[in-house]
Amino acid sequence: MEQQQKRTAGTAACEPQIWLNSVNKKNKAELLEWLESANVKLVQINGQRTYGGPPPGWVGDAPPFGSEIFIGNLPQEVYEHVLIPLFQRVGKLYEFRLMMTFSGLNRGFAYARYPTKRVADLAIAHLNGHEIQPGFKIVVCRSTEKSELKLDGLPGFVDKASLERILGGMTTGVRAVYLYASPTSNTKNMAVVKYNSHREAALAKKSLCEGVQVLYGCPFTVDWLQQSMKQKLHAGTLPKPNSYLPQVCQYDNVKEEKFAPNAVQHLHLFCEKLKLGQPVYQIKFLGHGTFGWLRFWYKVVIPGHDVPFTGYSWLVGDKLIPTEKYQQAKEMVALRILKELGLIVE
Repeated sequence: MEQQQKRTAGTAACEPQIWLNSVNKKNKAELLEWLESANVKLVQINGQRTYGGPPPGWVGDAPPFGSEIFIGNLPQEVYEHVLIPLFQRVGKLYEFRLMMTFSGLNRGFAYARYPTKRVADLAIAHLNGHEIQPGFKIVVCRSTEKSELKLDGLPGFVDKASLERILGGMTTGVRAVYLYASPTSNTKNMAVVKYNSHREAALAKKSLCEGVQVLYGCPFTVDWLQQSMKQKLHAGTLPKPNSYLPQVCQYDNVKEEKFAPNAVQHLHLFCEKLKLGQPVYQIKFLGHGTFGWLRFWYKVVIPGHDVPFTGYSWLVGDKLIPTEKYQQAKEMVALRILKELGLIVE
């Protein structure tokens, strides 16, 4: 019986892979042959398979906005060995991205980027409505090329330079960061983050949405910048960002009037004022989550306080050097302790 169960379990484990390999087997084989004969390399990341960006031998900057086209109504069994040569008839491709399902079929749409807007216009004119298979006329139009993200709910003490550094460690292709007052909170801020391309912005959105979205103890949201907000941005009507440092307020009839540039120093000043002894931090990083999240455990002992502060949290930025990781984690922990003690007024 045990051997039968093992054979059954082994068969069940193999079935999904057998099924995946059997889907569209003929076209997959033709794709592999074309890749080898044409010496083309494709890279698959996060559900999309990419050629170029830039292609081999490319010299110069990436193409301007407006040079990318959207390709829709694709038969799901059609791959790059058919699509890339078709779109190369119009002109040299800088990049081609085919959206893929887990089974190895395409998701029915793709993006192609040309060196100039003029060549992209030619592709739209010549290939929109092209019958790629009997009964399948593809749709070709200009891509919307979203490249701006909105991060809302950021703490007011995080300045532009700090945010640029954090995002630079978490994502790639950041072109500009702008801070404004949050439309949903009187004390928080909103950031508009511009990326060099739609692809980099989409990967950044996926990365930032992974795991727990908390920055220095404050939850934040990530979304595409909507048209209504974009219009306000261009019109210059978005309000200036809030700027505050956590204030230390009453605790056992003692009020701290001093300000410090960060939460660690605020806690230090508070403990010094009440003669509690300085906090002792113990921080242990437990491992990497996906897309740059670091989980850590902490314990902080304040000699004059009866109970140590312990817990778990997440930190953005696995590309930080060890000292930076420790300092950012320490800052998050100090801010959390100040909140737990009721010493922060936002």
